[in-house]
Amino acid sequence: MDYNNFDKKERAKKRVEELKGFYIHFMVYILVNIMISTVIIVSRIYNGDSFFEAIWDFGTVSTWIFWGIGVFFHALKVFSYNPFFNKNWEERQIKKYMEEEKKQAEKYK
Repeated sequence: MDYNNFDKKERAKKRVEELKGFYIHFMVYILVNIMISTVIIVSRIYNGDSFFEAIWDFGTVSTWIFWGIGVFFHALKVFSYNPFFNKNWEERQIKKYMEEEKKQAEKYK
């Protein structure tokens, strides 16, 4: 097996592991939040709140929201979406630093 195919296979394995990690994270997010929400809703109903009051309480939805933000950013990373530091940005930065190095080298000749 040549080095190029080995490198491609390793990158593919890493990508699959990242996807697997995201899907596990997402499933844990769903299951844990269902359990937390159920406990909070049942507790609030037991203490006299109506079902709708219990559901729309900030404590019920807060873990969904804040943990969801983390899941969202994890998804952006795994699915290679980065609006700020995309490939074009990387290429521009590489060219910029290469030009700076070239100017520095010419200055000291």
